[in-house]
Amino acid sequence: MAAMRFGLVGTGHWARTVHAVALAEAPDVELVGVWGRDPAKATALADVVGAAAYADVDRLVEAVDAVAYAVPPDVQVGLAERAARAGRHLLLEKPIATRVDDAERLAAAVESSGVASIVFFTGWFMPERRAWIEAVRGEEWYGAWGLWLGTAFVPGGPFSHSPWRREKGGLWDVGPHVLSMVAATLGPVTRLTAEAGPRDVVHLVAHHESGVTSTATVTLSAPEAAGGSELTLWGEPGRSSMPTAATTPTEAYAVAVAELVADARAGRGSHPCGVAFGADVVRLLAAAERQLDGRTR
Repeated sequence: MAAMRFGLVGTGHWARTVHAVALAEAPDVELVGVWGRDPAKATALADVVGAAAYADVDRLVEAVDAVAYAVPPDVQVGLAERAARAGRHLLLEKPIATRVDDAERLAAAVESSGVASIVFFTGWFMPERRAWIEAVRGEEWYGAWGLWLGTAFVPGGPFSHSPWRREKGGLWDVGPHVLSMVAATLGPVTRLTAEAGPRDVVHLVAHHESGVTSTATVTLSAPEAAGGSELTLWGEPGRSSMPTAATTPTEAYAVAVAELVADARAGRGSHPCGVAFGADVVRLLAAAERQLDGRTR
């Protein structure tokens, strides 16, 4: 069977260190080309992975079967919608958008085109965390608490000058990771309650379809010594904590690539972390943001 041809959209730190590496090394995948808003960076990255640099993103889409994105959400959503309508499978970054109407339009394009889609919620694609999800799912849990303390704003870090992260904060950058894990373990989240702390700190209460609640604190402005993520479920079995990450983001991305290839070849369009779930996450985060905007922060 011929390798699935991928295009990579984006040339930033995450694209260079995670997406490009995983795609270039993935079996049954050919990384055909790279497009970025800075042609020089696209050429430099393409040379490293043995692909072609494209000056026109639509030409790249024409040349491939699937497109992987590593660009800000408000750039990603319009480009991905066009690719979906052109019949290309999508490997998206979270959040898929920061506006509900944009997210819903992208989800509709994917559904109408019948393409496969996956949103890269990093922890969900780590085998040790996937195994934990399977082990705890279905048990009688009464709730959970979690911390997602990002350090993106530490001076000199690769994301310290990211404009969209500076604008949207931890709610939108690490909030999706929280929702992917609590939904996987406690069931669908129907709404969020949000309270603001200092800087970009947000305290969330997730209300699940089953009637249980879970809580989490998210931020991108944690000091390096405090950074990390944790989640603990509690209920009839006692307590169960999410395993510490043993898989690198690049290794996790390789899992997502393999699952997208498998879904595309099988004609499946309903991955648990597909664009429909990605749109649900945007709806929840937008509602939480409206709560915060209605209060003094």
